[in-house]
Amino acid sequence: MPPSLALPVIEATFPRRLHAYWPRLQEETRRWLREWRLMPADKVQQHADGLRYTDLMAGYYLGAPDEVLQAIADYSAWFFVWDDRHDRDIVHGRPHAWRRLRHALHAALDAPRDHLRHQDALVAAFADSVLRLFSFLPATWNARFARHFHAVIEAYDREFRNRTEGVVPPVEEYLALRRLTFAHSIWTDLLEPSAGRELPDAVRTHPAYRRPALLSQEFAAWYNDLCSLPKEIAGKEVHNLGISLVRHQGMTLDEAVADIRRRVEECISDFLVAEQEALRFADGLADGTVCGKELSAAVLACVGNMRNWFSSVYWFHHESGRYMVESWDDRSTPPYVDNAAEGEK
Repeated sequence: MPPSLALPVIEATFPRRLHAYWPRLQEETRRWLREWRLMPADKVQQHADGLRYTDLMAGYYLGAPDEVLQAIADYSAWFFVWDDRHDRDIVHGRPHAWRRLRHALHAALDAPRDHLRHQDALVAAFADSVLRLFSFLPATWNARFARHFHAVIEAYDREFRNRTEGVVPPVEEYLALRRLTFAHSIWTDLLEPSAGRELPDAVRTHPAYRRPALLSQEFAAWYNDLCSLPKEIAGKEVHNLGISLVRHQGMTLDEAVADIRRRVEECISDFLVAEQEALRFADGLADGTVCGKELSAAVLACVGNMRNWFSSVYWFHHESGRYMVESWDDRSTPPYVDNAAEGEK
């Protein structure tokens, strides 16, 4: 592990754990990727386990019922494949293909059952994963998830335009866009089916809950930028905090790496403070009623999984073949992607 990426505080303070369902999860997600034709069977065989997508989710949503974790893991694997398609459409200059996909995903999010047989496997698999995620909690949660993911799709479109036009966004603009392209709200929303209940708005929007949730996601997004910087420089990317710092704040690459690392470390220390406030907030919800006790337990479960995100993200980035650029034949082309556009396969 390069010294710039090592975080002793994570290794010492955030114990790594995996959901007991993980071995089966890995097997079932491989099957799902093949069934929905998201990756060719040979690439699933060669790369799926090494990419560690299921490890990431199994280390985050501890306590989730097995069927909930399976739905989340399949959706997460889909998200990575979507991210790769988005990247390949940019690299190979396919704006019309991206536009078709963008509109189809919006439509599938609004009516997933109508898109299970869509000709584009990525859209059909998305419809399947959304339907499954929508089966666990009330329609109000489903509507919130859909609203948040519509925003993610549009953020990916803004990134598409920036990268196509070679625009490196200023730092603050990039950070705001990154919260959407990393899907902060989505991973936080999914804490609730893992805990077995939708949280009331008054709880979700309370600063004592929102603060640690945001910090856990900021850590993940910025640590991802730190780890993926060599990959994205090789691919002539413009969307990375390090690249924005170099372009707009005049930093050298080494200075940018040090700045991202500082931000990551501050996320960790700030989370440890915010976590204590969140735990006190959760305890206060237990007001002597059955409802209060259940709500308190659900919030405690969500906050516990916010903590799990730190170790899960950390080890994922050190173990996933997604970031092992030095081992690729072509540093700009991941070996697990399919370069063909939908319809050209």
